[in-house]
Amino acid sequence: MHPHDANYLASLQVLKEDGRLRGLKPRTGTDFASNDYLALASAQRMQLAILAAIDAGTPIGGSRLLRGNCEEHEALEAEAARFFGAETALFFGGGYIANFAVLTTLPQRGDLLVLDALVHASIHEGARAGRADFRISAHNDPQSVESTIRDWRVAGGVGRVWIVVESLYSMDGDFAPLQELITIADRYDAFLMVDEAHATGVYGEQGRGLAAPYEARDNLVVVHTCGKALGAAGSLVTTSTAMRDFMINRCRPFIFATAPSPLIAVGVREALLILQQEPERQRRLQTLVAFTHREMQTRGLRCPSTSQIVPYIIGDNAHTMQLASALQARGFDIRGIRPPTVPPGTARLRISVTLNVNETDVCSMLDALSDETRGWLR
Repeated sequence: MHPHDANYLASLQVLKEDGRLRGLKPRTGTDFASNDYLALASAQRMQLAILAAIDAGTPIGGSRLLRGNCEEHEALEAEAARFFGAETALFFGGGYIANFAVLTTLPQRGDLLVLDALVHASIHEGARAGRADFRISAHNDPQSVESTIRDWRVAGGVGRVWIVVESLYSMDGDFAPLQELITIADRYDAFLMVDEAHATGVYGEQGRGLAAPYEARDNLVVVHTCGKALGAAGSLVTTSTAMRDFMINRCRPFIFATAPSPLIAVGVREALLILQQEPERQRRLQTLVAFTHREMQTRGLRCPSTSQIVPYIIGDNAHTMQLASALQARGFDIRGIRPPTVPPGTARLRISVTLNVNETDVCSMLDALSDETRGWLR
């Protein structure tokens, strides 16, 4: 052992003893783990579109402000703005970097960020790295958001307020009260930033997301991740022209990064077209999600969500991983989620319902889950 490795190994041992040591595993078994909700990652149309772009030749050459700006990026952004009903869109290399980029660029010194307690790690990282102050509000609690804003104002806060939420939470599968949050944003002249990562493609007309009814508002910024239901990679930030131009000029993760691959931009644009031209994918998924929840209820399996994200909460880290391993051994790719991804004491299986499975697969998986947890308190 190299002496410089001692501290790292000691830290890893602590994680192991707490049942939180992570490792990389191959993709095996029936898919109940991915975020490929509409099975677009393997769709032939996506493959053909990207192959055609390869044949055409799509060099990058640098950041988008140098020689990396391609017509594929601009075509995607124009299509995305039209599709989502926004004024403009800006394409980033991933959802994590898009959240980080927005929160380290648009909120200014003297502003306040009000973050839902369960927003994604990228949002917390962006808040910590940005210029604005931030507070945490209780999960999905508009009253907590409003109280936080009022208390900050009483204490002398005079900047703009940014309310930051996910429309569909990635580990609990529950929905943000967007209408109530919009009302609060209007009341306090605040911005609302919505991460639609797990809603884009799945919810809203033609998969436009849960924030679609509000997209044209000038106090809304929406992040549409492209690596989940859209089956590709990257992320689109939809916003006003002024904010887009400000990010192009001031956003360090945009200015100093090599441009996203034009091939990915082509894939994302094709995914947006598929959403419009193959609406049956969205309908089939909703039917399968409803079927899954009914079948869980029939078996007495508790689930706090009604979405395609199905958390089966166990609590104990070690028991969670033992159950995940048992289900994997039976041919189902289901992963255990532990702190810090979820709060302490809420370790769980995160079961993802996608079009990569059918009703027979769902029933087989739930039968296995029932078998493995027989006698447990649920």
